[in-house]
Amino acid sequence: MEPAFLITAFTTLFVVIDPIGLTPIFVALTAGAPAAERRAIAARACLIAVLVLALFAGFGEAVLGFIGISMPAFRIAGGILLFLTALDMLFERRTQRREDQTTEDRPDPSVFPLAIPLIAGPGAIASMILLAGARPGLAGLAMVSGVMLAVVALAFLLFLAAPLIERALGRVGVNVVTRLLGMLLAALSVQFVLDGLRETGFLGA
Repeated sequence: MEPAFLITAFTTLFVVIDPIGLTPIFVALTAGAPAAERRAIAARACLIAVLVLALFAGFGEAVLGFIGISMPAFRIAGGILLFLTALDMLFERRTQRREDQTTEDRPDPSVFPLAIPLIAGPGAIASMILLAGARPGLAGLAMVSGVMLAVVALAFLLFLAAPLIERALGRVGVNVVTRLLGMLLAALSVQFVLDGLRETGFLGA
């Protein structure tokens, strides 16, 4: 074991994935959902994110390269999709759809945007590729995957605390937080697009 590398890997993934910052977003995206449905959404989102990140840790940029997608293009696409979610949050489109739909028809945010691109986003994928590349071989892959599992597990535990956070905020508080997070998500999505354009050389260094 390499404690220094494990600490570096954990710090990197924790900062990039940001489980603490994702929790209020999870609250906003699942507002009004029953507790059992929230647990299922959290479990699916984390499981899918783990599979995606493990895939990229094992095969790296070859996966994107095989289908002709560059990391800058992945960043730009993720940013555009995240911006659409931010618009929904800002203009209450998600709330209006929930009021018009039954439980069976309610949109499931577990795959998008929770698993991808919020948990397993371009930054997390790039971090997994770089960390796995820094320690080639099965031992290095196991270390990086273990650290990633620990960070995603923390996110899952925080997601389970979402009902407590929602009760503490109240309906008005959730609405306010949803708008604020919508603004932050919009800014984050634009940053993804700008980073992708910069990496392509379109915006210069």
